[in-house]
Formats: sequence, structure tokens, C-alpha cells
Amino acid sequence: MKQSRLHDQHLKQGAVFAEVTGWDMPLHYGDPAAEHRTVRSGVGLADLAHRGKLRVTGEDRVKWLQSVISNDILPLRPGQGLYSSFLTHKGKMLTYFRVYTLAESLMLEDVGEIGETTHQALRKFLLYGTKAKMENLAETWGLLLVSGPKAAELVHAVFGVDVSGLQPLAFVTSIIPLTPALSPQGRRGESEGGHQVLFIRTEETGEIDVEILLPTDGLTSAWERLWEMGGPMGLRPFGTVARESLRIEAGLPKAGADLTEEIVPPEANLEGKAFSLSKGCYPGQEVVARMDTYGSVRRHLVGLTLKDAVIPPKGAKLFNGDREVGWVSSAAHSPSLGTVIAFGFPLRDFSSPGTVLAVEIEGQRYEASVASLPFYTKT
Repeated sequence: MKQSRLHDQHLKQGAVFAEVTGWDMPLHYGDPAAEHRTVRSGVGLADLAHRGKLRVTGEDRVKWLQSVISNDILPLRPGQGLYSSFLTHKGKMLTYFRVYTLAESLMLEDVGEIGETTHQALRKFLLYGTKAKMENLAETWGLLLVSGPKAAELVHAVFGVDVSGLQPLAFVTSIIPLTPALSPQGRRGESEGGHQVLFIRTEETGEIDVEILLPTDGLTSAWERLWEMGGPMGLRPFGTVARESLRIEAGLPKAGADLTEEIVPPEANLEGKAFSLSKGCYPGQEVVARMDTYGSVRRHLVGLTLKDAVIPPKGAKLFNGDREVGWVSSAAHSPSLGTVIAFGFPLRDFSSPGTVLAVEIEGQRYEASVASLPFYTKT
């Protein structure tokens, strides 16, 4: 099993580990509810080493990627990003990722825990003669997530980078040195021996989320410096359990759990976010366009609140009376709401807020009410 470059640091902080797409990653650090609350009220730090990361370079990089993914990247300028997916010819979602545009390359980051899926799906379409090269950065680049109301303040204090005005998926780049202490020169991007780092405003928890994408050689240095400056601010590490409860509260679906080959993008409420109806042909485009034209979306992603229930497993069946009408894709206990919440995909006739359904867990049924998303909105 693969381990993050920060594995020893996680051990020192009391992490309990679990396998995530072949990586041994922190599940929690002893109290996931406290980790959740820290992100909602202050600032938390997470290691996303397991996330899929790709770089596309070459003269044809934009032309090639534009031809195979579902969203339109032509309008992007350096420092901008967007969501996209890669679909089967039947319009089903194989992957869901973010694309970031730099001056000489494109960077892709999976949204979810799907490991090598995006790399394996796209490489089949990188045909001989195309002037583009795709590199798998899964083990050579790391990814940190700084989240919470104090996230931008901490990033600025540590790296001298102002992310406070960035819109979601916009980013800035800087050079940081590979030593624990950052010099003033390093903050200005002039330090020798440093690496180019992307500071990206993302959407992971419903709070201010800043991802730091950097080569693994600088990962330990960045982690240690964040703790040095973040300690007085109440910084706390948070693992998979807290990230799940935070993202579900924020109404954010992810690949692998919610967005799978069972789903087409319009069913997951991704209109205007992850696919284009006007960019021209791409795999699955005709199916998506037909759904838009004829309004033939069969089911919808909804929120569910569960009364007196344990956390249902992925795939738990949803019922209306004796009729099976859908399934649960993700679920967690919500520390903010004090109850179990979930994402589900019921048939569209059963997707209106307030609709009462039942979820079956180990042969027993529990009441589940359809709720508007997001469950939690930052005030």
C-alpha cells in the first residue's frame, strides 16, 4: 500500500489510518467530530496525497483535451480552472475532475477518491501523432488542503500569498523553498532551490478551502511551516471522516461515491458546472444534449435526512412504500445538524424537498426525508 510522504507526521499526531484507493491515509486523529467543528469555526489541515493528479503538456494539449472531455476549456486563461468529466459514449460518468490552466501546461485533479481512473481513461484517447504528453503526478506531487474561516489568513502568514480574493477554481502560483523556515525572498518567489506551487481556491467543505499543489520534495517543509504558524491559530488536522461530513453538509458530490457510471451529469445537477452543451462533439455529448432538449432526466441527486438511523452504506436502497425508487450514494453523521445526512438518487418524481422515503439498512427501514442542498451554508 502506498504511503504519503507525510505518513510519519500523521503517526505523531495520533492518526488512525484506512485504505483509500491503494493509499494508507488518515481516517481521523481521535475525534472526527472535533475535527469537523474546527474546520467550521477555525482552520484545519488535511493531506490529499491519494488524489489523482495529472499534467498535460505539448503543443496540442488544449486541442486534445478539449476534444475528449465534457466541458469547454478554450476560454480559460492562466490562473483559471473549471470542473469537467469524461463520459462513456452512453453519457455515463467515468471521472470527475478539475482542470487548471498554466502558461505551458494543464493540470488535472480528481474530485474524489478514484485513484488512477482519470489517467487510465484519458490515456486511451491520446493517439499516436498527437503533440501532447500526459504525466501521472500521483506520487511525485503532493496536495494539502487548508480549510476554514481562517484558511486564507494562515496561507498568507506562511507563504505570503494572498488567496482571499480568489473565486472558486482560480489559483495563484509562487515559489517556495525546501527548508522549514521560509525566507522573505522565498515569499516573493525569488528563493533559489524552490519549487513552483499552486495555491488554488477550491470547494471541499463549504468553508474557505485552499489547496496547495506542490512537488513532494517540498511537502514536508510546507506541512511543518503550516503547523509552526498555525498552532497559535488553533490549527488541527482532519481526516477522511471529517472531510466526508463537511462535504456532504456542503452539498458537494464527488467521483467514486456519487458520480459513477450509473449517472449522467444532468442527474447530478451539474448543469453549467461540469459539462457544455455548446462546445461541439465529445464522447457522450449526444446523450447529454438529448436529455437537455427533451427534459428526460430520469433521477436527481438529492439530500436526505434520516431519523433514528445508523449511517447507511453506499448503495442502500430507497423506497416509496413497497416500490424501490433509488439508492444512497454517500452518507455521514452531521455534527452541525446532529443527525445522519446523505446523498441519494431517487427517481425524479420522488426528488422534491419534503418527500418522505425510506432507506433500507440491514433489512430494516428508516424514514428519510428529501432535503434541499446544501445542508449547511456558511453565514
